[in-house]
Amino acid sequence: MPVYALGDLIPDIHPDAYVHPDATVIGNVVLHAEASVWPQAVLRGDSGRIEVGARTSVQDGTVVHVTEFHPVRIGRDCVVGHNVHIEGATVGDRCLIASGSVLLNGSVVEDGAVLGAGAVMSFNGHLPARSMALGVPAKTRAGHVVPEDMTSGIVEHYVRNIGVYRAGLRRLG
Repeated sequence: MPVYALGDLIPDIHPDAYVHPDATVIGNVVLHAEASVWPQAVLRGDSGRIEVGARTSVQDGTVVHVTEFHPVRIGRDCVVGHNVHIEGATVGDRCLIASGSVLLNGSVVEDGAVLGAGAVMSFNGHLPARSMALGVPAKTRAGHVVPEDMTSGIVEHYVRNIGVYRAGLRRLG
């Protein structure tokens, strides 16, 4: 698994977390228990800290990066979909950052919120708790309240997959 120190910056990966062998984790990155990082995802903590909460999945092709002024914090029980780009943003607990979305510097997604597939939240954006934003640029969908347990089934699936991959993944070539 490509996990790299960068100078004195050494990833802190909980023993119950999972990093797929084709994912890359560099520098000041913290992965809490049962967090998972899937193929081709890149977490590059070179200019600041990236923290991924317990039971959160960072799925295939996602890029998470920081700046000197904007660390990344992704809460617990979150789903970060395929091909997401998170750059210096904060994501609360139980959020869905859907496939192909972009979340830029200084943005905050509060607990239980959803950033829809392909949506782009520009610099210093804000998504209130249990709300949904869609589009480019991302706009909050008025009157829509995200169910409190919206991510629970997906979270459970990825936590189960940790065991499946640890037990059965083998390279064939």
